Amino acid sequence: MSACSEATAFLRTKETARIVIIGAGASGIAAATRLLEQGFKNVLVFEAEDRIGGRINTIPFADSVIDLGAQWCHGEEGNVVYEKAKDLNLLGKTHDFVVQFIRSNKEILTDEQNKALMKLTNEFDVPDEYEGSVGDAFNAYWKEDGHKLVSSDSSIAKEAQDCLRRILCSMEACDNLSELSTRNFRNFANSGGDQYSWKKGFGKFLSVLLNSSEDQPGDLGVLKGHVHLNKRIAKINWKGDGELTLRCWNGQIVSADHVICTVSLGVLKEKHQKLFVPALPASKIRSIEGLKLGSVNKFLLEFEEQPVPDNIIEMTFLWLEEDLKELRNGKYFWLESICYFHRVDGQPRLLEGWIIGAHARYMETISEEHVLEGLMWLFRKFLKFPIPYPKNFIRSQWHSNPNFRGSYSFYPTYADELRTGRTDLASPLVDVNGRPRIQFAGEATSRNHFSTVHGATESGWREADRLHEFYEARAAN
Repeated sequence: MSACSEATAFLRTKETARIVIIGAGASGIAAATRLLEQGFKNVLVFEAEDRIGGRINTIPFADSVIDLGAQWCHGEEGNVVYEKAKDLNLLGKTHDFVVQFIRSNKEILTDEQNKALMKLTNEFDVPDEYEGSVGDAFNAYWKEDGHKLVSSDSSIAKEAQDCLRRILCSMEACDNLSELSTRNFRNFANSGGDQYSWKKGFGKFLSVLLNSSEDQPGDLGVLKGHVHLNKRIAKINWKGDGELTLRCWNGQIVSADHVICTVSLGVLKEKHQKLFVPALPASKIRSIEGLKLGSVNKFLLEFEEQPVPDNIIEMTFLWLEEDLKELRNGKYFWLESICYFHRVDGQPRLLEGWIIGAHARYMETISEEHVLEGLMWLFRKFLKFPIPYPKNFIRSQWHSNPNFRGSYSFYPTYADELRTGRTDLASPLVDVNGRPRIQFAGEATSRNHFSTVHGATESGWREADRLHEFYEARAAN
């Protein structure tokens, strides 16, 4: 790179700086819209999928829409998603209800036991300065309080303990609690207040960011002309201190002064060695390798009418030891990692199920027909009432999609061993004069709101503000 071209790059202004954002999920859209608000003119968003939204994916299904990805607005306080949507009649409060714990011999635990188990789940926390994994902390917690509240029957207590482990894993996206770092609890800042579901799907939040028209499906609002779909980036050349060169999968070459990379942690793990030339710094690689993107998938079943009795809103499953041994030796072994099924707000004819971990990844590889066959077997095994074959069925497959490779991120104990974390992942690559060249955004880069859409949104704004502050400082000098 010549001295002349380097100098040209440093003469850029908000009007002339070329910014490329990789990924049109919540963080990419948040960054792009913020940059335009701040006066930047040359902003391009490249998205590998044929749609915007990333892990927000609202689709028509049954009587309305469903969310295959992000589904709820988690809390009010300190939640930028809630702040953006609260006055637009987009949200409805979710209701508290007791989960029904059902054994594989069709026995339903008592209301008292059901409430005690949910109380245990909701109140579990990791003590300050605890040394060990979350799994270790949960074992100690259970030994102290758990088994006393469930049943004098030790077998039911063991079944319940295993079940609660699955529920906690589904919340954190880990395969098992023994791999989960206590930083997942210590660093995450819960948003106080009520929880909300979306009346017309989480996709409406994207419309709010875009300021798009409801009357025009697919309207990109303020980003019209800035977003390019089906544009997977194959190479980012950031050699030297001058402009960066990006190559798309179809051979198209794009030059930029700044790149904001919002691809998922799963994509970074799989592709960073080939994606970035030269290789990323060691500290960045440690954070990519140390953090983890978990697998959580959904099942959505539509019936002619709701088959579950009115008194059951959500049900989860306790495996008797002998049934679990038989399951693990059969073709439906993956059913062990199903956490629960529940009704869907605004969709009275639906049931929604959740599956986690390695079994969720396996489930993605088998046919839809075989998945549904397994679910129907599960219902017959556990339930006293009949569940008919559904009218329609769909599942999510986040891990097998090469543009995601998972659902949402967590701190594993391996990140503790490497002494790395989200701050390292979020730190930009700058030139000798402090100019951001490659920046990183997305839920995995959020220190306190990881695994959430509000964390992803905040991270996009963070990186837009970083460029804004850089150019404002240059203008002042």
